[in-house]
Amino acid sequence: MLKSQKMRELAPELDPLRIGTGWKEEDLSKPQIFIESTFGDSHPGSGHLDKLVEEARRGIRDAGGYGARYYCTDMCDGESQGTDGINYSLVSREMIANMIEIQANATPFDGGVFIASCDKGMPGNLIGMARVNIPSVAVTGGTMKAAEKMLTLNELGYYAARVERGEIPESELKWAKLNACPSCGACSFIGTASTMQIVAEALGLALPGSALLPATSPDLLEYAYNAGKRSVELAKEGIKPSNIVTMDSFENAILVHAAISGSTNAMLHIPALAHEYGIEITGDTFDRLHRGAHYLLDLRPTGKWPAECFYYAGGVPAIMEEIRPFLHLDAKTITGKTLGENLDELKTNGYYEKCQKWLDDFNERQNVHVTKEDIIRPYDKAIGTDGSIAVLKGNLAPEGAVIKHTACPKEMYEAVLNARPFDSEEECLDAVLHHKVNKGDAVFIRYEGPKGSGMPEMFYTSEAISSDPELGKAIALITDGRFSGASTGPVIGHCSPEAASGGPIALVEEGDLIELSVSQRKLNIVGVKGERKTPEEMEAILNERKAKWQARPPKYKSGALRLFYEHAESPMKGAYLKYD
Repeated sequence: MLKSQKMRELAPELDPLRIGTGWKEEDLSKPQIFIESTFGDSHPGSGHLDKLVEEARRGIRDAGGYGARYYCTDMCDGESQGTDGINYSLVSREMIANMIEIQANATPFDGGVFIASCDKGMPGNLIGMARVNIPSVAVTGGTMKAAEKMLTLNELGYYAARVERGEIPESELKWAKLNACPSCGACSFIGTASTMQIVAEALGLALPGSALLPATSPDLLEYAYNAGKRSVELAKEGIKPSNIVTMDSFENAILVHAAISGSTNAMLHIPALAHEYGIEITGDTFDRLHRGAHYLLDLRPTGKWPAECFYYAGGVPAIMEEIRPFLHLDAKTITGKTLGENLDELKTNGYYEKCQKWLDDFNERQNVHVTKEDIIRPYDKAIGTDGSIAVLKGNLAPEGAVIKHTACPKEMYEAVLNARPFDSEEECLDAVLHHKVNKGDAVFIRYEGPKGSGMPEMFYTSEAISSDPELGKAIALITDGRFSGASTGPVIGHCSPEAASGGPIALVEEGDLIELSVSQRKLNIVGVKGERKTPEEMEAILNERKAKWQARPPKYKSGALRLFYEHAESPMKGAYLKYD
């Protein structure tokens, strides 16, 4: 007997309450499917999801089930940048997952469809999907199209910083603001939203070929419809996410992450998601799989083309074909087939031909001539051959810190820098914009980790540095906070343990010498007041500083961020809420 039917026997009030909600008597005995989405007027990535909800619901109905709509909308990092609102971003992932757990478990369902697009909505739904663990399909909400002149939202930081420095008139920034988001969907670059949509498919939890379509594409509606149908089949088959997702699934997802030069924020979300499945993913896992991996995707922010081109070039399946020898092809997926079987089927069912037609349309619309190979490079013609991220360790970051080296100038791969610590992003940004930092500085922003302030993005500061022709290749930015998936430049984040927990980043003083080595994966404090010290001397100095260090009182006295302060795990472990 389906779970929903057992519930009907136990709770005589259930049927009349559902009839009062609009259910028909004949609906009550059908497989009952939980449709969760982040639909809302919060931002372009969620504003269109009601259409996908209705298509999924139609698919559920045609497969003999009944779909019940539930909502927990997400916030937008872009709308909150530069304010304390961004502090709520990462904790919102936990709250979305918590709300899904509450909604789905309060009234048990037989299956689920989880629909989201963006930075915290997508991982929040994937975590909630794992926690509820009912037969389910993920549906990704796609990406917005690029505007005139190929303008995409990640370029706004450059415009704003250049206006601040007096390099361009205010009118150019105004034009960019009015044109950067021409449609619904996630931002049109490989940021966190796009990365996590791709991860959902790479894990085997979304239909093959469905991740990161243009949000206005009729193909996306078709995928939502088919996801609804498949959710009913899965409910009858009893196949749960925990029957699908394994360590092999996560390794496949991380290999795809390397091939697309995905957002560093995936190093928060993938470990947190793996934790729900009882699987440990660490920074070392990412570093191991990225070493020697070929980076293939020529999309913004580090590449040339907008994210809508991803689908036109064949999407996740095309990426997987290029790295096929390294994947676990026997990994299970929600289709009921293995990853290898899915990839083989796509070659014969017209999928790639459909993608090519959309690419032809894009070329005509934008008056360009881009080929599939321009977007997704062949494996032997890779953009880079050592993945896209590196995990750095040392006495400054014993648990690790992350750098997206594909977005970092080569000049900053090996350096010894002069420490310039700041205890908030506001102080640091002011110093950068008004040329109070110098070439050769290691600029620190600390007390911005999960316990410190919620782990906001240091987007404006990173953009101010990377857009400066002198500083962008001559200083490093190091933080226990995080960065936008759109960030470029010499930026190092997730420094763990964080300052609020008494990590070494809290002990850095003005004039310390900071050793950065991407090739050797090192991040160390190697001197004081410009003078080199031995490792033993440095250890003694840091121990002396730690003995004098005092923890700061929590920034937030109540609410969600106080909960985060009390229970957030280390940034390098995923910053999920732990209760032991």
